Amino acid sequence: MAPSDASTTVPDEGGIVITVRLIKSFEYRNFKNVILKHIHPESMTAGQLKEMVQQKIRTESGYKPYLKNQFDSLKLYMKAHGAKTSNLIINLDHDEDWFFDDSKTLAELGVEHETEISYFNRAEYDAYKAHPDTKWE
Repeated sequence: MAPSDASTTVPDEGGIVITVRLIKSFEYRNFKNVILKHIHPESMTAGQLKEMVQQKIRTESGYKPYLKNQFDSLKLYMKAHGAKTSNLIINLDHDEDWFFDDSKTLAELGVEHETEISYFNRAEYDAYKAHPDTKWE
């Protein structure tokens, strides 16, 4: 493998590894990570990523508590070696440019190796952003 920047290093099998954070509750900071390997950001759209995660939720027993959640939005949480938000559940900044358009490829949206993406219900996010109170400390 040719030398490259650590943030874009690709595993030998091809594709990249990303983490999707399934957010069940903003107030209780309840989420579960879905680790996806062999993702090709140049050809996969955000809509296809949503479908891939929904399929995992429907078919893998570890995600059973998330079956009733209505996930509809993807938003960048952080990139590898980048600054992290102080909010432990979701990045409340950059609403204008960090939400994912379903028709764009992950590469167009800036997804790189080891990027973390939040997947959640937009109405719940908007309510939490208006009053970012947590019920669990």
